Amino acid sequence: MRWADEMAERRGLDVEWTRQAVGQAVFLRQVPRLMLPPARGTAKNWRAYRSRFVEPLRIRAGARFWQRNRNALARAQAEFGVPPEIVVGIIGVETIYGQNMGNFRVIDALATLSFDFPPEHPRAAERQAYFSGELEQFLSLCQRSGMAPAQPLGSYAGAMGLPQFMPSSWVKYAIDFDGDGQIDLWASEPDAIGSVANYFKGYGWQSGLPTHYPVQLSPEADLDALLAPDILPTFSPERFEALGAELDAAGRAHAGPLALIELQNGGDEPSYVAGTQNFYVITRYNWSSYYAMAVIELGQAVAQALGR
Repeated sequence: MRWADEMAERRGLDVEWTRQAVGQAVFLRQVPRLMLPPARGTAKNWRAYRSRFVEPLRIRAGARFWQRNRNALARAQAEFGVPPEIVVGIIGVETIYGQNMGNFRVIDALATLSFDFPPEHPRAAERQAYFSGELEQFLSLCQRSGMAPAQPLGSYAGAMGLPQFMPSSWVKYAIDFDGDGQIDLWASEPDAIGSVANYFKGYGWQSGLPTHYPVQLSPEADLDALLAPDILPTFSPERFEALGAELDAAGRAHAGPLALIELQNGGDEPSYVAGTQNFYVITRYNWSSYYAMAVIELGQAVAQALGR
């Protein structure tokens, strides 16, 4: 209640409304442990991860989604520069095109993570502050839009709708793309499409730029130097190759910086690609190179299924 009072004062909201909204939140016992990172020594496996997302069910659902929304996808590409396959990949990985948008009350998830974030998490204070900010954004959004705070459903982390936007992303990037005068990321596929494209544009998506290039590592490649910047594009193509990462002709002609993306395959040899700024932009949606590659390859698989 003290948090509700302070938040109401910060946002200029009615104190009683804010107290009543926060007071409806229920502690979700299973949610804090879902926030904990995997145990140390858990091997990452790109092939296993990929198989969860680039699979026949999602590809068929993605083809139907693309066909239903081809005009909205084309308009989003024209306005924001983001190709249809990237938008289709995101919504497919996130919710299987609306089939799984989450069944947790958003207010319960956000309140649980704001007030009972697991203290054993290595970044507990930072993450708890993040979710407290998201709860504040959610309640402000409800107050402005007339949504009942206890009504919206989403993920265990409070992400909402077809594209699984957190409240701060909804406030900043969600748009009315179907022209009906309201933003609805649960029921309006065009709104979801336009909002995802707007999100990527906001994070610096460059129209026409590939997401990645193939790469071959020479035996003497300086992996420590190449992997030091993680997924942040840092190296010119010339420096990239000087460190032992060999590019194809398109990669060598690339004008911007590159990052070496390592995808571990359990006990087998890792896979590598050269990521561009647009690959990095996809990781702003979910800070994982595995996630970004799954989005890219699901979108490509859907496009291939449609003969594009």
